[in-house]
Amino acid sequence: MTVLNGFTEAAILVEQNKDLVIDKIKLPDSLDIGQVLVELQVSGICGSQIGEITGVKGPDNYLPHLLGHEGFGTVLEIGPGVKSVTKGDKVVLHWRPGNGIQSETPKYTWRGKKLNAGWVTTFNKHSIISENRCTKVSKNTHKDLASLMGCAITTGFGVVENNAKIKLGEAVVIYGAGGIGLNIIQASSLSSAFPIIAVDLYDTKLELAKSFGATHTINTNKINPEKEIQRILHKRQLDVFIDNTGIPKIIELGYELTSSKGRVILVGVPGYDKDIKIHSLPLHFGKTLIGSHGGSSKPEIDIERYLNLFSNGISSIEGLITKRFKLNDINTAMDAMKGGKIAGRILIDL
Repeated sequence: MTVLNGFTEAAILVEQNKDLVIDKIKLPDSLDIGQVLVELQVSGICGSQIGEITGVKGPDNYLPHLLGHEGFGTVLEIGPGVKSVTKGDKVVLHWRPGNGIQSETPKYTWRGKKLNAGWVTTFNKHSIISENRCTKVSKNTHKDLASLMGCAITTGFGVVENNAKIKLGEAVVIYGAGGIGLNIIQASSLSSAFPIIAVDLYDTKLELAKSFGATHTINTNKINPEKEIQRILHKRQLDVFIDNTGIPKIIELGYELTSSKGRVILVGVPGYDKDIKIHSLPLHFGKTLIGSHGGSSKPEIDIERYLNLFSNGISSIEGLITKRFKLNDINTAMDAMKGGKIAGRILIDL
């Protein structure tokens, strides 16, 4: 088994808009204060990683570096000061900070040079995680469900619960039915929203959206979304518009469609050089436009709460995971995700 001062396999972002490099990296010889060594079993792929590779936020000053922010694994070792987890624990890995120390970032090397990494990375078979980026779960928790608690589920449910604050019977549009979008739909259904209108480019994603609680679907390749949303609402006002795309014209559409007291929630991140144009006056009279940061989730509280819903059959990931890849095939997985060929969430088995 790979241990400290040894080597592990990882997917490395070396250059933006290029394939990730799969190679051996060297772990440091010891753990710093607040660090946890985890052996990964499974990792999800989030749109955020696509954004990092394609440079959505601009030039990357930390290349080369590791990626991935949702996963599940087993604690192998703990560093000084760590109290919330111990050796042998099963843990969810998440990017939102939770309980415990925020450590220094790990000191990996690759081909004899420094390799950058954040407080959590999951595209590596062994990873050094900051204590506050891992949360202990029951040993009986299914690895796939646990991995999605790192982002897809906690973000999706958090958007509904904390950002949109959806009330019973409110009309909701979810634009983009990927892994997070499907969980937003599922949480909206739990909140008894109606109608729940899912919008996407692909019928495969929209069919999946129906199984997660969408009452209506719109394929924008086939129909004008603005007219169809208005037809579905039939003189009702739109209460909530949630955008997962980050595309300015879609954000602007949501802003126009929502009522004078409506909420527009931005989950997708626009490109760093992309701006939206809105008439700001309605913001002074009750309309809100906010960006979501991981659904404002609190991993140390929300993971346990949400797992309770799934373990008791109130919520489900059935159908959510539609494709699995090995780490060596991660670039194929990325291409499939970017091209919209795959509905649901992609997992990487480590």
